[in-house]
Amino acid sequence: MSALFERRLVFGAGGAVGGLSASQTLDLAQSADELGYDLFTLSDHLHSHRPTIEPFTALAWLAGRTTRIELGTNVLALPYRPPPVVAKTAETLDRISGGRFVLGLGGGGFDEEFRAFGLPERTPGQKITGQREAIAIIRSLWTQPTTTFHGSEFDVTDARIDPRPEHRIPIWLGSYGPRALALTGQLADGWIPSLGRIGLDRARQMRAAVRAAATAAGRDPDSIVCACNIIVRIDPSLEPTPQAVVGSLDAVVAQLREVIAAGFTGLLLAVATVAEQELIAKEVIPALRAEAASETGHLPPSSTAP
Repeated sequence: MSALFERRLVFGAGGAVGGLSASQTLDLAQSADELGYDLFTLSDHLHSHRPTIEPFTALAWLAGRTTRIELGTNVLALPYRPPPVVAKTAETLDRISGGRFVLGLGGGGFDEEFRAFGLPERTPGQKITGQREAIAIIRSLWTQPTTTFHGSEFDVTDARIDPRPEHRIPIWLGSYGPRALALTGQLADGWIPSLGRIGLDRARQMRAAVRAAATAAGRDPDSIVCACNIIVRIDPSLEPTPQAVVGSLDAVVAQLREVIAAGFTGLLLAVATVAEQELIAKEVIPALRAEAASETGHLPPSSTAP
């Protein structure tokens, strides 16, 4: 299983950053790897109004150009790829990366993208059902010799992948609605909303819903990693907004401290430049880790550079 589950506080890079070329993405990923970030993720918008790169292909490339950082989709839009294809591709990516892959899944929040590609459009209810069925199919293919599943959204018969994963690949869900949050608590290994979309107050409420659903399903709610995407800009001339964490270094630390206090132990920081990424690694992350250490009495395991 991903080493992220062994850490109290996780810092990621990439994620909500968009419009970058492949070479710019590589620069960010290698910088994050060298600076000690825990996770680098890519979004999934194949049909877009700005340049994008396909996440599975790009992450496979980044796996060969990085050494220790974990890699993830943030999040994979389910309508683009059948679940068995996701299962096979994810297993390969996890294997070639040395077990460094986290599968972030979403039901598909931008219908115009799928409509443009001629892909099936689903109602909100069908998206939840589709996610539930997809998770069942993917996990079965990862663990069972063959899989037969006849659902309302997906159907497989005597399907198999070989090789199967050597360890449990974590599945994180990017979910927002009540039914999606319940599904996350019932089945997912992690939850990754974007704070710019919902704000911290709603994120607190949604996190409580995820944890309540986990408890109702007989799961330990602490087993679910609560992460979040956060746009960060270090610029003393800017004032914080619900959509982004901005301001001086001290102001950014204070705002991120609030996010951690709300129960989010995975902070996926969307920073557009290597220079800002380095500044955060040297000035922001150590301060937050030190505070976490003072609260718990020991420093959470991390390779983040001082």
